[in-house]
Amino acid sequence: MQNTSLTLEWVSRHYDKIDPFSIDDYINAGGYAALKKALTMSGDTIISEVKASGLRGRGGAAFPTGLKLAGVKNSVGDIKYLICNADEGEPGNFKDRYQMEKDPHSMIEGMIIAASAVGAAKGYIFIRGEYNRSIAIVKEALRQAYEKGFLGENILGSGFTYDMEVLTGGGSYVCGEEFSLIECLEGKAGHSNYKPPFPTEQGLFGKPTLLSNVETFVNILLIIDKGAEAFSKTGTETSKGTKLISLCGNVNRPGLYEVPFGVTIREIIFDLGGGVPEGRAIKMVQLGGESGPCIPESELDTPLDYKAMNDKGISFGSGAVIVMDDRIDILDILKKIAKFFLHESCGKCTPCRDGNPHVLILLKRFESGSATDKDFAALKSLSDTMCLASTCGLGQAATTAILSVMKYFPETFATVSDR
Repeated sequence: MQNTSLTLEWVSRHYDKIDPFSIDDYINAGGYAALKKALTMSGDTIISEVKASGLRGRGGAAFPTGLKLAGVKNSVGDIKYLICNADEGEPGNFKDRYQMEKDPHSMIEGMIIAASAVGAAKGYIFIRGEYNRSIAIVKEALRQAYEKGFLGENILGSGFTYDMEVLTGGGSYVCGEEFSLIECLEGKAGHSNYKPPFPTEQGLFGKPTLLSNVETFVNILLIIDKGAEAFSKTGTETSKGTKLISLCGNVNRPGLYEVPFGVTIREIIFDLGGGVPEGRAIKMVQLGGESGPCIPESELDTPLDYKAMNDKGISFGSGAVIVMDDRIDILDILKKIAKFFLHESCGKCTPCRDGNPHVLILLKRFESGSATDKDFAALKSLSDTMCLASTCGLGQAATTAILSVMKYFPETFATVSDR
């Protein structure tokens, strides 16, 4: 890690320093300067900067953002769309809500820059329906952006025309998945689809569509503002820039932190979060939210780095760090996670629709102490099958916690033969 500061203020640079309802506050703090710069650049130049920065999507999948931008720009279509996924439904995550409620214009500015790069004419911000304050703030921010000429026809005299609006979800977790989100925007039920084609080629209404996360769009703005070289000096060789971390659970100072890549999970929990209340021992930490892996205390020195984590078979998803101390019952946690995914499954594909209720049945057997070796084998096989064969990320990740507990906490799944 080239920048050794434990926290940085890049994405969060305006938090609690400007009035989120005031576009003038944002402009006085340097807002929309990056857009003015971008409007003098070609789309290819903007995309080249994003590629050179090494930015990867901050929504969880970590796909190289520059490649996604290029995919949309190079796709043929009479109209192209841009969607900001702000349907933050993953339990344990709250970074997007913070961004929208404290600095909505950075997200909007980043979206306009991205739209100009790929040639999108229309954009949507899809916000989780429960985020009432976020919805109100972003709608007002859009109104003010139109009023100042940053949206609409011939933006700042550049010849570029781009419109945006806010749409909201109805509480469905699965609509945070890109294909389900697109179906929802089209007025259909939120079900995923098979791929390819990908949204970059055939997305909203069958047209090329750029779909990225709130934090990703803010980073696009930062890259244009700072330049790719300056941006990429922070982080690690394989993970550039900073990451917003939603720290919660059994920790003294829960909250949102922005850290450079390369910081360890232990540093996040103890140096930023102040450790565990009453000095209790950590039982396990779940990364990314309900769909993420559970790791033991011995793995906390793993750095926040895509490659380092991938080498261990884990990921940090959208950035949640959920700390659980030695009072928790791991099987009870897994059962709650299984109930969550059973409730949220759209029911379209067999592995997820039929797999989730059977996962819960098997977990209850372990909880009651009646599970056999065959139950363990069945749970492992079912978890692997759901991961490999489900249509979308919900089913694919529903058993991530179970598989990680099997790896790191095998004693959790005691069977009758073990006794």
